[in-house]
This record gives sequence, structure tokens and C-alpha cells, in this order.
Amino acid sequence: MHPVLRYTLTVVGMTTDSQAWVPESCTLPSGQRPLRLAEFDDLFATALLAQQRLSPTELRWRLDATAEATARDLIGRESSCCSFFSFTLAADTGTLRLDVQVPAAHVDVLDALALRAAAGTTA
Repeated sequence: MHPVLRYTLTVVGMTTDSQAWVPESCTLPSGQRPLRLAEFDDLFATALLAQQRLSPTELRWRLDATAEATARDLIGRESSCCSFFSFTLAADTGTLRLDVQVPAAHVDVLDALALRAAAGTTA
């Protein structure tokens, strides 16, 4: 396995514990949001191999291939409550490639997910 370079993304006024970045357009009940964030954190801690920012509005995660069912379920549920997300999951040379896109108005949400992912990378 190749080493993965890690980086830290700092979003002013935001921590991995903060939910201030969750937009009002999210239809997930506020009581369920910490559980959803914990699911993302678990995916990052157990399966995230690398993270790459492709553009201000697009992020790519490389995941362990064994996490496909978990990733598909999670992004399916996330798409249903936060319709501004666009997720593309594909097999790619023994790993999974998960591309996440948001409109420019929701870059702060993508920034927050990148911060959480950087805190939980397995490599």
C-alpha cells in the first residue's frame, strides 16, 4: 500500500464537532443529524484511504472496496435529505472512487465534510 499524504483543512469558526455548516435546506431532522455525521465519521475511520479536492465544489474520496455497500447506503440516504449533493461511486483499481459535488452556494458544506474526512483517514 502506498503512503497517503495527509493535509488539514481549516474552516474559520468550524470544528469537527460543529454542525453550524449544515444548511437549512437539509431535510434530515436535527435530532438525527449527529447520527448521520457519526456514520460519515465511521466510514472515514474505517474505509477512507485518500482525499483529493478536485475543485472548490468537488471532492474525491478513495475508499476501501469492502465499504461499497455501506457507502452506497449512506450516500443514498444523504441524497434524499440533502438534494444539493451529487455523489458518484465507482470501482477503480481495487478501490472505490467516491466523487462528491455541490453547487457553489454549498461549498461550506463540502469544506466541513473534507475537514471531517481529514480527521478520520485510515492511512
